[in-house]
Amino acid sequence: MRSICVFCGANFNGDLQLKQAIEQLAEVFVAKNIKLVYGGGKVGVMGLIADAMLSRGGEVVGIIPQFLMDKEVGHKGITELHVVDNMHQRKQMMNDLSDGIIMLPGGFGTLEEFFEVLTWLQLGLHSNPVGVLNVSGFYDNLLKQMDVMVEQRFLKPANRQLVLTSADPVELVNLMENIDIKPESVWYKDKDVI
Repeated sequence: MRSICVFCGANFNGDLQLKQAIEQLAEVFVAKNIKLVYGGGKVGVMGLIADAMLSRGGEVVGIIPQFLMDKEVGHKGITELHVVDNMHQRKQMMNDLSDGIIMLPGGFGTLEEFFEVLTWLQLGLHSNPVGVLNVSGFYDNLLKQMDVMVEQRFLKPANRQLVLTSADPVELVNLMENIDIKPESVWYKDKDVI
């Protein structure tokens, strides 16, 4: 993989394990010559991952909507910063510039970004692997809810398996590099749930 998009929060809760995981993820990216694509912010987890990459000589591409630039939350010290008109363009460009997606801890915006791109994968609109870096069990309940969706037959087991998960950045990137996703295998044309 040449580039990975990271969806993450504009806030940081002070979790030292999360800070360490961010540093480890940056180490993995730089060691594997993987470019970071992210939301372009200088605050919160976004700012931490961008700065961790930059301090190691990594390449960082940010995509941010104009209204957030106007609020002065854009990171002007990154390798490349694209300013777009709205949140949807941001998400589309982030996906288009990436070979994979990782979700770090965040809030509503992080979840919305991740689930839209995951839905695009489920529908066969792209074939990039998606992963969850589940630091300190942050996403345990969300992952359990996905299992409930399978149990209740609102989600196919094959689509649940599209979400790669690890608490270890090295393991997660390795999982993403070694999965073979064929979009036609996850889109169902029968009357079963997708």
